[in-house]
Amino acid sequence: MDKTVRCVAIDDEPLALQVIEKFCRRIGGIELRMFTNPSEGLEHIISSRPDLVFLDIEMGEIDGLYIAGRLPEGTCFIFTTAYLHYTLDGFDLDAVDYLHKPFSFNRFETAFGRAMRRLGLNRIAASGQSVVVRQEYDNISIPVDDILYIEAMEGYSKIYRVSAERVMTRMILKKLLQLLPGNEFIRIHRSYIVPRSKIKSFSKQDVCLINDITLPIGRQYAPEIATRLMDRT
Repeated sequence: MDKTVRCVAIDDEPLALQVIEKFCRRIGGIELRMFTNPSEGLEHIISSRPDLVFLDIEMGEIDGLYIAGRLPEGTCFIFTTAYLHYTLDGFDLDAVDYLHKPFSFNRFETAFGRAMRRLGLNRIAASGQSVVVRQEYDNISIPVDDILYIEAMEGYSKIYRVSAERVMTRMILKKLLQLLPGNEFIRIHRSYIVPRSKIKSFSKQDVCLINDITLPIGRQYAPEIATRLMDRT
């Protein structure tokens, strides 16, 4: 997904905005405008109609709850605040997520992934290279480099990792492949996706991964696989 995501962050604490700016740079593909003055921020939001807004709540004369109730239709928002007692108010206003300060990059990335799904802009991070999937009731951020291979199960996909336990998600292989960098991941079989970097050797019938696991190559995928694996530069 190559679309630049237009974001606005409003917080009366400059240091809090610096954290959001740093995290947005790590994710990549984000155009961010920041405001310490909530009135100016709201004015900009109404005129520019961004995709996503990060909102502090307690900001003096105009608080984040007021701004959230006046966002243009189709604009998602995430609350970023130190005060937990606003949580129910935030979700009543249909907030995508609620980030309790101080929050980590992983927590920020998870909230951002939720916003992308609501906007229909499923994507991996352009920098930091991770994909967010849902396992039961949790959102799991998986570094792309940590994916060994992905297997289709009945109604699920199983993501095998190099350095951690596997993850089960209800996302189907076709959808997962759309989220992953297309130059790196290959569908070799109706049941398997593998990253080129984890393939040690291959034949017409199968691929051998770096941990010596062998996976079959489906007949319909074989011609494309041969072409792509012969050019591994």
